[in-house]
Amino acid sequence: MTTEIKIPLRSLSESVIQDLKEKYPEAEISVALHQDRNKAPLSEAYFWKIISLLDWSKIGDDEAVVEPAIDQLSSGPVRHIFEFADLLSEKLYILDARKYALHIGEDAWSPDHYFSVDNFLYARCCVVANGKDAYDKALYSPAQMPKDFTFEELLYIPSAAYERKTGKRYDYTPTYPIETYSNLTGWAEEIE
Repeated sequence: MTTEIKIPLRSLSESVIQDLKEKYPEAEISVALHQDRNKAPLSEAYFWKIISLLDWSKIGDDEAVVEPAIDQLSSGPVRHIFEFADLLSEKLYILDARKYALHIGEDAWSPDHYFSVDNFLYARCCVVANGKDAYDKALYSPAQMPKDFTFEELLYIPSAAYERKTGKRYDYTPTYPIETYSNLTGWAEEIE
């Protein structure tokens, strides 16, 4: 016999889980998440709209550059902050490949000298921070990667937005790993 119990996710606490364990000690649980269709996820277009808010007139003060994006993201639902982080991680992951690392300027990847994994992550951030057109150009033509530019501050938009919105510490792991060499396929590809 199957018993279906519906519990709003926000109500799922340790005590509720403990009660279920005691009432149904041999039961298996499956979770089906149903989102309100009126609450659409953060779209790709809105992700790029937030990126377009970066204020490059404040160049030299990276926190001021990202402030409009943080402000916009923190004004929406909390789930949009997580969805923004997921989309950002996806874009950084896709760019994590040797073919892009070869084209970042002075610190480009080479088999015979030191390669800074952090610098390459921040170079990938620079590509995304420059908007959809710059991202698409680099994606399809690695030689279009910005040379000798980085933008680490992009990484902190989700955490700053979350902390501003909730007053709580941000503790979220996005969908894709962003660290350099995470995209094994990208680093295994043969360079033409």
